[in-house]
Amino acid sequence: MAHEGLKGERIAVIGNSGSGKSTLARILSERLNIPHIELDALNWRPNWKSLSIDEPARWERVVSEAIAGDRWITDGNYSAALPQILPRATDVIWLDYTRAVIMTRVLRRSFLRAMTGEELWPGTGNREDFRRWLRKDHPIRWTWDTYRSRNERREARFAGSELDHAQKHRFKTPQALNRWLAEISRSGPAAPGLGRAAGKPRSAQGSE
Repeated sequence: MAHEGLKGERIAVIGNSGSGKSTLARILSERLNIPHIELDALNWRPNWKSLSIDEPARWERVVSEAIAGDRWITDGNYSAALPQILPRATDVIWLDYTRAVIMTRVLRRSFLRAMTGEELWPGTGNREDFRRWLRKDHPIRWTWDTYRSRNERREARFAGSELDHAQKHRFKTPQALNRWLAEISRSGPAAPGLGRAAGKPRSAQGSE
């Protein structure tokens, strides 16, 4: 079943950490009644152990099983997952926001999560911690350090033939995304969170 504004029902959401991938994926999942697959939730284990790094063969199987169905929405940039996801995706959504927007979101998100101390993924015990902020794999450092190189990689993907089978959606601002969302099937008022920091903090280890 195709929805207005979309080619199909296998949707991959990509973009820098803090861009709002998980929030968008959840909104689309609720509006379109399509299962949401959060790659971070599949990857992270207690004590910040990364399945994609520690057990790559198992990670490949987990991802393969998660996207075996004909309807799903994924969010995440894992280089060990996208080669399985993108060839099957009917739509690829890139949240291509400016560095200023991204960094504002990452800083605000990290601060709020550290203040509340909420568990990021159920059963992992992983929580945001101010003491992790200066680590190279923390989203704040990672996003600042890799913003340009990761966007260049996504630019190449969108410009090349790799995604010719899919419909490509690229949004430069949260406002542009909200306008598009208003046209999607079962759309309603612009969803909260897309114009501000959204989604859960994540380490950059194992990601694209």
